[in-house]
Amino acid sequence: MITSRIHHAALSALLIAGLAACGNDDTGNATNPLLIAAKAAGGTVAQMRNEKAEPAAPKRTPEQMAAEALRVNPAPLVMVGFESLGRTQVMAMTGQNGAMRTFMAPSEEALILRDGMVVGTRGLGNDLSVAEPGTEALIRAGRPGSAKRVMRYYSGDGLERPLSFDCTVGPGPKAGVVVESCEGHGTSFQNNYMAQGGHLPVSRQWLGPKLGYVTIQTLRP
Repeated sequence: MITSRIHHAALSALLIAGLAACGNDDTGNATNPLLIAAKAAGGTVAQMRNEKAEPAAPKRTPEQMAAEALRVNPAPLVMVGFESLGRTQVMAMTGQNGAMRTFMAPSEEALILRDGMVVGTRGLGNDLSVAEPGTEALIRAGRPGSAKRVMRYYSGDGLERPLSFDCTVGPGPKAGVVVESCEGHGTSFQNNYMAQGGHLPVSRQWLGPKLGYVTIQTLRP
């Protein structure tokens, strides 16, 4: 039951995020002697290391991470994928203030969520002090409309710097997906949410110019 729930949430997150795999392209370099030498040297070193070291443990999949977290931690849990950092981790609730919950990883990086909506970050660098989404009621109700979104960031002098964006809310390309499109200050971004009865169990949200996007899925409410 837990496994099927995790698998369904993972597929939902991928649907919203629309993540695209990208890799290095060596096209046109097949005859480059420096590239061939570098690859050969790298292969030799890797072979020598493998002969001396034990095989590395396989990297755990998001589903395995979620299953382990659900087994050992009874607290509310979310799985967070940081696109700009190229990593996914499980965060557990460590505090609550009214409707706002703080979810933290063992590294002490944290997201502050209001029923799935990001309202702040801590410990990530270039942190979002607080978000004031005027679009929140529209998103939760799945209604089209427009409103301001204000996002305040910590600056080097310790003060908050607000950035205001003009946003529109409308239905996404998939049933049940709500899209929030925002622009301002020479940039634009698009947040995607799966709204269910006013809740936001799965989403892809923009944290800021430096932090980029995160995908969030609720593992345990």
